[in-house]
Amino acid sequence: MNDTRIQYTLHLADNSLILGQRNSEWCGHGPVLEQDIAITNISLDLIGQARNFYQYAATLINEQAQLSESVNPQPSGGGRGATEDSLAYLRKEREFKNCLLVEQPNGDWAQTILRQYLFSQYQYLLFEQLQNKKDEQIAAIATKALKEVAYHLRWSSEWVIRLGDGTEESHYRMLKAIDELWRYTGEMFIPADYEKEMGIDFVMIKQEWEQKVKQISDEASLILPPTGGGGGAFMQSGGKEGKHTEHLGFILTELQYMQRAYPGCEW
Repeated sequence: MNDTRIQYTLHLADNSLILGQRNSEWCGHGPVLEQDIAITNISLDLIGQARNFYQYAATLINEQAQLSESVNPQPSGGGRGATEDSLAYLRKEREFKNCLLVEQPNGDWAQTILRQYLFSQYQYLLFEQLQNKKDEQIAAIATKALKEVAYHLRWSSEWVIRLGDGTEESHYRMLKAIDELWRYTGEMFIPADYEKEMGIDFVMIKQEWEQKVKQISDEASLILPPTGGGGGAFMQSGGKEGKHTEHLGFILTELQYMQRAYPGCEW
C-alpha cells in the first residue's frame, strides 16, 4: 500500500507541476496585464500544490527505504534520500505520471483556457473526494488546494463562455481548441493500477464532469464531441503509466536544465 501511495502522490504532483510549468510560459505574454497576472498566479498555485505532494511522496519514499534498510542492512551511501527537488528535477520522462492533457502545448489563449478549464473541473471533483479519504496528508493537501482550484475553475469557465459566445473569431478558436484537446480528456477517468486502491469513484467523477462541462459549453454556444465508447471520440491514454506525447520531453528539458547544469540547486 505504501508503494501505491507513493505512485499516486507522484501522479497528483506531476499533474500540478507540468500544468503549472505550461501556464508559466504565458508570464509576460498574456493578452492584457490583468489576465497575465491571473494565469501567472494560477501557475504559482499549481506549483505550490506540486511541492506539497512531492514533499509527502519524498517522506513516503524515505520511510520505505529506511524500512528496507532495517530489514536488509546495506553499507551507507551517504545520500540524502528523496526530496521535492529530486522528484521534480531528476526523474526521467517515463517516470512522470501526469495526464496527457496537462502537457499539451499552450497554443493560443483559447487552447490554454480550455485546457485549464477541462483539467480544473476534473481536479475540483477529484479533490472533493480526496479530502475525505483515509490518507490524512493527501486529504489535508486536497482540502487546502480546493479553494485555489475553485478559483481556477471559475476563472477558466468564465473565459470559455466569453470566448465561445464572443466574436466569430473567438468562437472558431474555441472550436479548434476542442478539436486539439478533447482526445486527451478520457484518460483522466481511466484509473491506473495505483489509483484503483485509493477508493476513488471515477464513475461519479466522470458523470459530474460531463454534466458540468456540458453546462458551460452550452452557455458558450459550443458543441462538444462524444465522450468515447459506443461510437464516441477516440481517447488517447498512457500518461499515467509514463507513456507521454513528444511534448513532455521538451517541457522537462527546460524545467530541469538548471538542476542538471548546476547539481544541488534547491527550490
